Parts: sequence; C-alpha cells; structure tokens
Amino acid sequence: MRFLAPVAFWFAAAIPVVILFYLLKRKRVARLVSSTLLWQRFLAETQASAPFQRLRHNWLLILQLLMLALAILALARPYFSGRLAGGNLQVIILDASASMQSIDETPSRFEKARAEALKLVNSLRDTDRMVVLLAAAVTEVKQSETSEKTLLRRALESCQVTDSPTRLVEALKMAESLTRDKTGAEVHLFSDGAAPGLSEIENKGLPLVYHLVGRRANNLGIVSLDVRPNPEDPNQRAVFTSVANYSPEEQKTEIELRFDDQSLETKTVTVPPTNTTPVVFLASQPRDGVFSVRLSGNDDLAADNQASIVSLLPQPVRVLLVSRGNRFLEKALRAAGRMELTVAADLTEPKPEADFVVLDDVTPSVWPRQNVLAIHTMNTNWFASAGSVDAPAIVDWKSTHPLLRFVSFDNVSIARTMAVKTPTWALSVADSPQTPLILAGELARQRIVWLGFDTLESTWPLRISFPIFIANAVDWLNPASIQASQLLVKAGEPLRQALNEPVPSAEVTFPDGRKRALAVDTNAQELVFGDTARQGVYHLTLGTNQTVFCVDLLDSAESDTHPRAELNFGRFGNVTATTMRRANLEIWRWIAALGLAVLMFEWWYYHRRTV
Repeated sequence: MRFLAPVAFWFAAAIPVVILFYLLKRKRVARLVSSTLLWQRFLAETQASAPFQRLRHNWLLILQLLMLALAILALARPYFSGRLAGGNLQVIILDASASMQSIDETPSRFEKARAEALKLVNSLRDTDRMVVLLAAAVTEVKQSETSEKTLLRRALESCQVTDSPTRLVEALKMAESLTRDKTGAEVHLFSDGAAPGLSEIENKGLPLVYHLVGRRANNLGIVSLDVRPNPEDPNQRAVFTSVANYSPEEQKTEIELRFDDQSLETKTVTVPPTNTTPVVFLASQPRDGVFSVRLSGNDDLAADNQASIVSLLPQPVRVLLVSRGNRFLEKALRAAGRMELTVAADLTEPKPEADFVVLDDVTPSVWPRQNVLAIHTMNTNWFASAGSVDAPAIVDWKSTHPLLRFVSFDNVSIARTMAVKTPTWALSVADSPQTPLILAGELARQRIVWLGFDTLESTWPLRISFPIFIANAVDWLNPASIQASQLLVKAGEPLRQALNEPVPSAEVTFPDGRKRALAVDTNAQELVFGDTARQGVYHLTLGTNQTVFCVDLLDSAESDTHPRAELNFGRFGNVTATTMRRANLEIWRWIAALGLAVLMFEWWYYHRRTV
C-alpha cells in the first residue's frame, strides 16, 4: 500500500490530545449533603491535589481513537496497484453504435462499457489528464482534456447510445492527433469491435488499449428494405426485405408488414445460421405512406428488428428526347415504365416541361438545367479537354452502381468514343484503358449521366443490357425517385431537403413525439437536419408543407453482434482485446465510509449509556 498524501499523518498528533481529555479530572460542583459516611471514595477524589487521574478502560475512548485513525488514513489517500492503468494523457473512446445496445451484458454492452470507463476515471492520478470521445456515426468530443474527475464522470454519464452504425476511424484519427508525440499517452477503446474499415490507420502507431465488451452473438436483423412497383401488376407495390441470422443456430421468426398503422400481412421465416433470407411482400397502396417491417423474434439486439420506408405512388415520368432519330433509344425509353415521352430535334429553353432531358448525339441551342442523359455530346463546362479513341475495349464497370444494376457489357463493342478525364464531380462507372466511357455525378444540383460514345456506333442496343440501363437511368434521373430515396436516411446521416422557395419556419417531430423547431435561413437552398441518431418515422414541417422521412439502421456489419477479440488495422496492425492494465486504485472512500460508521456507532453507544 502506498499513499498519495502522506503529509496527512501529521494529524496523528491529535491522538494524544484525545487521550489527554480522558486523563483530566472533572471539575466538581459543591453540594450540601446530610452525611459523608457513604461518600468516602468521592471525598478522596475531591481532596486529591493532582489534576490528572488514572486512565481507565473506556469504550468511548477506543471508538474515538479508531474514528480519528480512520480519518487520518483517508486523508493520506492510500492506494493499491491494480487494473486499468493510465499514462500522462488518456483518451477514452466510448462506442455508442447500435450493436452496443445488445443485452448479452448486464444491462447492456454500452452500460458495461461506461462502467469500465468510469473505473478508469477513478484510477487517475492528480497529474493525469483525460479526454472523452463518443463514437457512433459521427465522433463527438464529450469532454476536452482535463484532470477534473467530476467533469469526466459527468461527461461519461451524459453519453447516450444510438441506433447508428459504427464509424470508429474518425474517432481513432482524432485520438491519434491528440496523443501524437506525447510520451506515456494511451487511447482506451471500449467497444465490441464491430468496426469495419480500420486499415486507414494501419501505420499510425496508435497507443491503443482495446477493452472488449460482449459475450455472444444471438441476433436476427433486417439488413435491407426497398419498395418497387410490382412488374406483374402496376397497381401493387413489391416490398423487398432481407433477414440475416448471426447466431450459431437456425432461427424461426415472424415478420410483419404494415402500411402506416395498419397490419397487412405476416409471414413465418426460417433463417439458417449465419445466413440471410430474402422476403418479398405484395401489397396494394391506396395513397402515399410508410411501409414498415417488424421481426417478432426475441434476440439480444432490438435496434435492427424493424425498418420503415416512405413509398410514394408512382407518377408518369415526363421525358424530353432531343435526337435526330434513334428508334432503339426511343423504344427503350417507352419500355422503362409509365412514361410521357416527347421527341424534339433541338432544345431552345433551359427549363422545358419535362422531368429530365435526353440528348442523343445533339448539341442543343440551350443546355437544360434539369437532370440530363447526354449521349455522345458534352457541355464545355464539364471537361477541360476532349479527344477521341477508336475501338475502345470495355475493361471494367461498376455493377454496384444503381445505373448498372443487372447490366453487363459482355460482347459489347464500340467503334469510337470521346476521350476525357474524369472530373471531380463525376464517377466513372464504365471504363476503357484510355478513357472513361460512362460517367455519373451531380454538378450544381443537376444529375448528369454522360456516355462518351454514340450507341448507334456500337452493338449495345442489340443486347438486353441496353434497355435495362435505360430503365436504371430513368429511375436515377427522375426527380420523384430522387426525392423518395432521400426520404430513407441511414441512422446518423443527415437529411437533405431542397428548398425551392423561402420557408418561414421548420419543425421536426421525432419518433417518440418530441418536437424541435429549426432555424432556417430565408436565402438557403437546402435544409440539412442531422439529429437522426434514433430510428423511426420523422415528420418534417416546412411552412405549411408536411414531409415524412424514415431513419433505419439497415447495416449488416452492425447487426453482426459477434464480439471481436481482435481489431484488424491492416496486414501488420492487429490489436488484441485486453482487460489487464496496471493502475492506482484509491481506497480512501471506503476508509472514510468506515470512519463515518464508527462515528454513528459511537454516538449511539454514548446516548445509550447515558439514558
């Protein structure tokens, strides 16, 4: 045992003072009595000339000396060497993602992690400093660098778990910047390890101590949700969802489909261990509303047992095709769905009566301000320069992009293409060795799909992938589809709502009924709302307009609640979970509590004896 304040032992000089009070004789008061025959012993004491008496056995004296000794020991602040030690600067990263709500720990992983972090705070020396970071979809500094334990405890107690995915890279990068070039600094991460993408900080040399929470993986979760028109019946909607089982045993559950507050259908689903099962519902939709799916299974994590999506009734898409004549393209556009197609030879106004414009090998008199599909034509503002390449080979394409869903370029040959460099605002979704062939992006709030080649100078219109690509492009460029996709927000990510006119006021109603007024700049063109840490259905009021949007988890990495005993920071950067760290654990609070108990007992004993 060691002492942080050994100077407190000087208070031991008060012990003889207490004993001295018990050695002093009491001052006697004169009283008249009829006889002194029975008062001989009393007279002997009163006639003694010495001011002190012999020290007798007294329980009150023993209790008071014990109480004083405990008080002195508490003031000396004794401590033992134990677990969870710290350096000069310690950075706490508390994982607040959805998987930390799992109840395999008591009462949850997050609460256990917070309790362990509080123990680390209690182990701080007076010269140590600490920073508290809360990591979820974004990283929040809950307490800047300080040595005040009260502030640190208050910061940890104010932390709240969220329904968002884990984004630990941002928190670890911030911790690395705080501990860089500081001797003895440590970063303490309290997490279950569900953190992909840590290879970004492989070579940072982070002094990381990983405290693992979590004991098992017993979870069923909804990992995807989408709504599409039923291709066999345009009057119905098809709701696509997937249920993943991350437990080691086969799980059976019921999944319910609801539209607004009405239950539509319930299905029984059996999911094999560590597998994902797709589920499809077909339902009629009488109006714009919200489809929700819910699992009835009893697992460790409730945050991924439900999901919601806004479903807007399909409206005809107005498309303006500016072309000199392309029957393949025109036929593919008409087959893309509910379409109001207008064909013109030129464009003379920047905002025609159309949802988006298709430019087919034509340079218009006026470039449209709507979303545009530009085929073998370009605006001079898009690229710095352009050349040409003959017979380019298609060597790569991004099948994960919405434009190329179910699209393949096998056996597609191209006679000639324009050669450009990919601009910063665009993403190349199909490439040749010399130049990108298809670009997609957004410039000045205008979505653009650019094809560098003339489709009539290729074999693509003869392949089944061509009408599929056109249908995907119609959906990607349609403003109604864009709006519907923006109304599905992943937990922790902001909602972005375009403002076409000034809005006098805005208010958000949370899923739990809370309301918050939002400050809106009258000159703003977009409203950004970032408080989406909780899943559910939100209601946004903009002036007199009402908008509903849904916040969901829908993250397979987060639903996989297996505790990771090791964090992978790349090929040579693994960190193993540990709970054995040396520390200074003070015990003065227990000693002070014992001293208080002795004081209360002494008070009781004194009054009991004098009654």
